[in-house]
Amino acid sequence: MTESSRSGGGAHLGYPFDEPVPLSSSSLANGEQIGDERTLLLVTPGLAMATAALQTRVSSQGMAASCSSSFMGLALSPSRSLPFATLRRPLTISVELKRWERKEVKPNSLPVTQTVHVKVGDTVQVISGADKKKVGEVARVYTHNSKIIVKNINLKTKHVKGKSEGETGQIVQIEAPIHSSNVMLYSKEAKVKSRVGHKILEGGKKVRYLLKTGEVIDSAEEWKKINKKEKKEDKK
Repeated sequence: MTESSRSGGGAHLGYPFDEPVPLSSSSLANGEQIGDERTLLLVTPGLAMATAALQTRVSSQGMAASCSSSFMGLALSPSRSLPFATLRRPLTISVELKRWERKEVKPNSLPVTQTVHVKVGDTVQVISGADKKKVGEVARVYTHNSKIIVKNINLKTKHVKGKSEGETGQIVQIEAPIHSSNVMLYSKEAKVKSRVGHKILEGGKKVRYLLKTGEVIDSAEEWKKINKKEKKEDKK
């Protein structure tokens, strides 16, 4: 062995080699010999394992340091804290109206009445719905919701229970209310539907009339007929 190998510098393996010979992990693990006939370096398996463990530890520490200082090639500053964005969604509140909730009322707790262009006893024609173009007579007016009942119009089936124990139930048809905007006044003489108008007679009485035909609806004779019919129905 040469003087350089005896001194234990480890940089050169000896003459005539001017450059150091690297030791790979595979060669150390297999215990291969490095050098020529004049300079030989034998590595035992125990020394190979210790050297490989040391290289693995150094490489892991280097990777941890690089990961902590950079991410995807960007430098990270440990002192800064990343801001967190808070998402605020709009709060929606839905309120469902109950059927038993009362409508708008007057100070005396009575429901607010709405103006209706038809009255009891008027002949009207349905302009929309399943009973379109049917003609009937107004039987009842509900001023709180602008609905009316027309005879033989908008019939609905109703199941009626027996009043006594032995009496059986029955199925009857009744007139369901419809909105007053779904009907127009009808002239039996001209057989046309028309909008309603208002005018004042010579005696100062305000009456309704049909705009198409000029027929007066609120005449004294008509009101007498209506009152007679109502009295007969009440007696029955």
